[in-house]
Amino acid sequence: MSASLFNKYQARWKSSGSLLCVGLDSDVTQLPDCVRDEANPIWEFNRRIIDATEASACAYKPNLAFYLSDGQRGLEALQRTVEYIPAEIPVILDCKVGDIGNTMEQYAIAFFDHLRVDAITLNPLMGADVMRSILNRSGAFAFALALTSNASARDFFLDGGMAEKVSAWIGQFPEDKIGAVVGATQSQDLKRMRELLPGRIFLIPGIGAQGGDLDSVLRHAAESNERPNILINSSRGIIFREKTPQFALAAGHAARELNELIIV
Repeated sequence: MSASLFNKYQARWKSSGSLLCVGLDSDVTQLPDCVRDEANPIWEFNRRIIDATEASACAYKPNLAFYLSDGQRGLEALQRTVEYIPAEIPVILDCKVGDIGNTMEQYAIAFFDHLRVDAITLNPLMGADVMRSILNRSGAFAFALALTSNASARDFFLDGGMAEKVSAWIGQFPEDKIGAVVGATQSQDLKRMRELLPGRIFLIPGIGAQGGDLDSVLRHAAESNERPNILINSSRGIIFREKTPQFALAAGHAARELNELIIV
């Protein structure tokens, strides 16, 4: 097992100056025509995207759903993608699992032991038992859903009071084992979430296609200049910037442009 994402993130941030997480939401139905006839279109697309963006990336985040939807070929693409990403760049599997007992253990075996990602996203609804497989596995790390970026998050996390409850739940566990998913679109609540969760790495979706406010994120979610403890994710806004044969070049430009705006 590799070093924890917590340590890999700190090392990558210091060496690259990047706080950008490139989301590999590689929807096979949205791929450029120039890769659709490849034996494995998602893999070929991802390979070119990684080559074009790795200098600007602090982490990569493949979303499991887009690989499952392409069947066995998609799972092969996911495996090859994780193996291809340079070892010093953390890989977060966006799977949002959250089960208990031997079921959660099987997820952990699949994702950490076989796929060998550095972190997963996790749904904490079933309580502290969800974390047992993470805590017992060297190097494993999870980002718990604490305040998501979708509009109806208010139904549960905000008006339902779950943001505070989940924050208290996260606080039970070591910093090098668990961080939080905090949506950029919830700009009015970013400061509160940072106050509730000092020292935690925030995985922040919602910048780009979802319209999150980058300035609010940098003002309220970043912890300090020395240890910002944020990963700002952009998926569609980078990887699908263009669907021409120059898609990878366009993605590289998009990643650099956004990275240059992330100044803490």
